[in-house]
Amino acid sequence: MKGLLKGLGVTFKAMTAKKITTSYPDVPFVMPDRFRGIQHFEPDKCIVCNQCARICPTECITLTGKANPDPEKKGKVIDTYDINFEICILCDLCTEVCPTEAIVMTNNFELASYSRDDLFKDREWLDSNNHNVRKDNNNIGAPAAAKGGAK
Repeated sequence: MKGLLKGLGVTFKAMTAKKITTSYPDVPFVMPDRFRGIQHFEPDKCIVCNQCARICPTECITLTGKANPDPEKKGKVIDTYDINFEICILCDLCTEVCPTEAIVMTNNFELASYSRDDLFKDREWLDSNNHNVRKDNNNIGAPAAAKGGAK
């Protein structure tokens, strides 16, 4: 009997609480600064080090490069960069390991589609996904001295 009364108490408390309704498609959600959304990729910054593809736990990143066609410049030029968002878990490891910050997380989370093929995004799509880029990507794992703290 005591358990029944406790359960009814919780139910009545929920019934009298103020209801929260959002008009999501019309008014977008404001996500917190540390929210991990879809990645933004800047191909000009990429040095084709393949660290993002190696650290990815789901192996959803495909990165290929070719030798630089300009003989005076050394290194590689990015050929393809693809992410399969069907299996991406948005873990933020690819952005943490990138030495040039070519890939950063955004606050954008709207990726729903009717086809699984639409979840496979290429370099051009990731480059144009530049709205709502996170502001706190710089110096996340840097020591306190690099952030301007104690020396």
